Amino acid sequence: MDFQILINNLTNPSLLFFVLGVLAVKLKSDLEIPSTSAKFIALYLMISIGFKGGQELSHSVFNSTILWSLVFGVFLSASIPLYTFFLLKRKLGVPNAAAIAAAYGSISAVTFVAAAAFLETQGANFGGYMVAVMALMEAPAIISGMILLRKFSPTKAEGGMRQVVVHAFTNGSVLLILGSLVIGLIADEKQAEGIKPFVTDIFKGFLAVFLLDMGITSGRKLKVFFKTGYISWLFAILVPLVNGVVVAYASQWISPEEGDRLIFAILAASASYIAVPAAMKLSNPEADEGLYVPMALAITFPFNITLGMPIYWMIIHAV
Repeated sequence: MDFQILINNLTNPSLLFFVLGVLAVKLKSDLEIPSTSAKFIALYLMISIGFKGGQELSHSVFNSTILWSLVFGVFLSASIPLYTFFLLKRKLGVPNAAAIAAAYGSISAVTFVAAAAFLETQGANFGGYMVAVMALMEAPAIISGMILLRKFSPTKAEGGMRQVVVHAFTNGSVLLILGSLVIGLIADEKQAEGIKPFVTDIFKGFLAVFLLDMGITSGRKLKVFFKTGYISWLFAILVPLVNGVVVAYASQWISPEEGDRLIFAILAASASYIAVPAAMKLSNPEADEGLYVPMALAITFPFNITLGMPIYWMIIHAV
């Protein structure tokens, strides 16, 4: 395995800005990104990824690889909660286990963005249809989590299943990514060139600022999170690692492209800290947000962007 990839990733400027954010919290600095600015940057990243994916998709010919990629993504999202739930049910209780299972079956769009930047540094590309795969992987995990909650919880979950499904697909990040994908797909090529500097040229700069903000947020949540015991943080590292490694290997039968395979691995390894918490507040209020949000944001997210991506990439090359 080429450990130079790991070293290069750890010295990536975007990642170092994340570390700076965590360090700022540890030093009790007053460094802070205004919430309105952070929200705008998050919206920008979603628009950029979705639009570029749509443009790539417009130049692709729909074939069996694209079809099976979409099916594989939905399968991963729906099935990961089924085993993660039972790992945690006895120790953390049904509501928490259902929320965590949904979070780890769903995906982190920001981790996807970081993976796209990582692939660019490796000189590799991924198919535009992988943006659609990412967007489709949000909802099935939420639905699986709610089915498990309803089946095993002594008290009924709040909100009807139809309400949960609708919310999963109309969640802001999902809607923006899918909408941007469609816009990129149908946009006139000459007119699309006009906004290329916005969606492409400044992407890495905005990503660095966003990861700085994520570092600050993660640093603040870590203090409380480590009081929850070893099971939660051990789960937040080992389960994503297992998911990522297995999918990095198995995805060779879905797509021959190395970039697509890394995206599959990182999506399987990532955890949602935006869409799922919003859904759980609606339908699973008994779940402890102070448990599953820090697991996804403060442990799994940093692990994936520091060590996870190089590990999955090396496995893909080894295979």
